[in-house]
Amino acid sequence: MMNKINGYVLITGGSCGIGLELARVFALNRHNIILVARNEQRLQTVANELKARYDTECEVMAIDLSLPESAKELYERIHTKHLTVEIVINNAGFGTWGNYWELDEEKERGEMQLNMVTLALLTKYFLREMVVRKSGKILNVASTAAFQPGPMMAIYYATKSFVVSFSEALSKETEGTGVTVATLCPGPTETEFQRHAGMSNMHLLKSIFMMNAHEVAETAYSGLMKGKRMIVPGAMNTIVTCCVRFLPKQFLLSMVHGLHKKRGVS
Repeated sequence: MMNKINGYVLITGGSCGIGLELARVFALNRHNIILVARNEQRLQTVANELKARYDTECEVMAIDLSLPESAKELYERIHTKHLTVEIVINNAGFGTWGNYWELDEEKERGEMQLNMVTLALLTKYFLREMVVRKSGKILNVASTAAFQPGPMMAIYYATKSFVVSFSEALSKETEGTGVTVATLCPGPTETEFQRHAGMSNMHLLKSIFMMNAHEVAETAYSGLMKGKRMIVPGAMNTIVTCCVRFLPKQFLLSMVHGLHKKRGVS
């Protein structure tokens, strides 16, 4: 049996989807885990599973990270428990679907707060400690949506573009510090994201290229441990992210807009 790795892996949005599968992969590889999400009951269920299956330490912290002061609250709670965070995975995020002017203002505000501001602040708080220690890893979860505008998901695509730009800049700033910053850009993945975004009937979801969350998590873990700067799971997703740079903008806008239209009942 492998020796247990000291310190903790902080995973936001760790109760389902890619976050849950990341927790399983890290626990399998003998990492201790801090799980963060809103639903404490679901978090505790996951924690119990990880402890039973992998004999790992697992802390749970139920916090709504879409609230303005949540990043500071989470950091202080971890600090109060004297837990050393060796790896930060900013996975929590959500999207909204529809014409921008018709969407709920407060939900959009929470989306921007969670996908960008909370992510950036948690990165800052833990990066400071990592640079002092001269060790640590940060993985910020973006999306293949980051590489083009997204009509009918305008805010979500824009937030993921922020994550890519922000994380790539930090990956350069941290060179030589002993800390690495990576970006994960999954494509369509089988999670609860689509239902929460109100897009479970989208044509996009019928894509034969959709991956399952466990495949994405394994690719993410491997890439992070190898020190990769950009991690794009799946050969087709890699091809798409390269090709969109050379396609005419009007064509891209029309294509994405078409993919996001409803196509009957799923």
